[in-house]
Amino acid sequence: MKKTVIILLFAFLYVFSIAQDEGSGKKIKKGWNFGVLPAISYNSDLGFQYGALINLYNYGDGSTFPKYRHSFYAEVSRYTKGSGIYRFFYDSEYLIPGIRFTADFVYLPEQALDFYGFNGYNAVYNPDFTDEKSPEYISRVFYKHSRNLLRAKIDLRGGTGLKNLTWVAGYRFMDIKTGSVPINKLNKGKNAEDMLPDVPGLYDKYVEWGIISQDEAKGGISNNLKAGLVYDTRDNEPNPMKGIWSEIVLLNSFSENYIFGKLAVTHRQYFTIVPETLSFVYRIGYQGIVYGKAPFYMLPYMVYSYMPSSTLDGLGGNKSVRGIIRNRVVADGVAFANLEFRYKFVHFRFIKQNWYAALNPFSDAGITVQKTKLDLSGVPETVNISDYFDTNAETVHITYGCGLHVAMNENFVIAADIGMPVKKEDGKLRVYIGMNWLF
Repeated sequence: MKKTVIILLFAFLYVFSIAQDEGSGKKIKKGWNFGVLPAISYNSDLGFQYGALINLYNYGDGSTFPKYRHSFYAEVSRYTKGSGIYRFFYDSEYLIPGIRFTADFVYLPEQALDFYGFNGYNAVYNPDFTDEKSPEYISRVFYKHSRNLLRAKIDLRGGTGLKNLTWVAGYRFMDIKTGSVPINKLNKGKNAEDMLPDVPGLYDKYVEWGIISQDEAKGGISNNLKAGLVYDTRDNEPNPMKGIWSEIVLLNSFSENYIFGKLAVTHRQYFTIVPETLSFVYRIGYQGIVYGKAPFYMLPYMVYSYMPSSTLDGLGGNKSVRGIIRNRVVADGVAFANLEFRYKFVHFRFIKQNWYAALNPFSDAGITVQKTKLDLSGVPETVNISDYFDTNAETVHITYGCGLHVAMNENFVIAADIGMPVKKEDGKLRVYIGMNWLF
């Protein structure tokens, strides 16, 4: 019987502060405040993480607290399954008067990125292909491929003259290199019984069969322009207790072989049930190709007006539909929903900082609404089509779970979520430890 070990490791937290302390109780923060966190965490999709991150906040004279004036974030970390994060992120409404300015520079190497095909359940996922105890075993990394992503982006947001309505614009440069899983590299130093077999994975088969064309198989460089509108009435950005945050954003992508547009419409709403203690929140969204053709490596890319996370893959994973395997639902168009209660069960002062701890039971869902067209004419007759494709299988992917969040001064938020899919075709229980609320 296969043993499954789920480890939830909440890493130790070490926080410095040079901001002014004003006694007991919740206090206004002034000046500089920063959190240092060893990047020791666990993600079911990525493995154990090790490294370090730092987030610096400047609150000025405290008149805008808990809103910061400047935020600097830097992270250098690696995951045991071959991924890495090298990142610098800056965010401020005060660098340029009247404009919110965000800059993000990140390098994300991944030796084994999840790949399950396209159109959700229409792409058959067979866990026995990755189970060494199963007679159907092929490889532990059968549903993986490599990807190295270099991304640089600048986002701007400013007023329209109408209350709570702002415009957004941005540019991002992306250099994406994709390929087969580097089997020899992953096998280096392993005992013979632990080595991965040198066999084609699903990505390799898709390339061989022509489902992924040669001009997209190795990735590419793309330039992306973003424009949209945002309606925002939130009372507190990191974790609102009331308000609406709705947006419509169009991403226009240009590369050597591909030009396409992706429309993203997202609505988020926050309801106070018990002031300062309990809220109900939800997010619903649609993201889809509205013109042109997107290469396969851009289909999982999620588009938002603002997102502090380094990774924006989906649907599936800790930033979209928690509880299903990462990139399980990839298509030309997807819809998704997140519903959760947020219960701040304790507020306290610790090391001269304001803290709260909160639980968040949730349920998430996602579905393909625009299928990616697949040319299966290159699939050999010797291949059992039902092992890989089920044309009419797609339906709603549903998960449920709960999380624990610990926040310092409202902004520095450590998050742990556990999600479970309703259907086994979406994997098993997933554990995520990272930063920030989902939305």
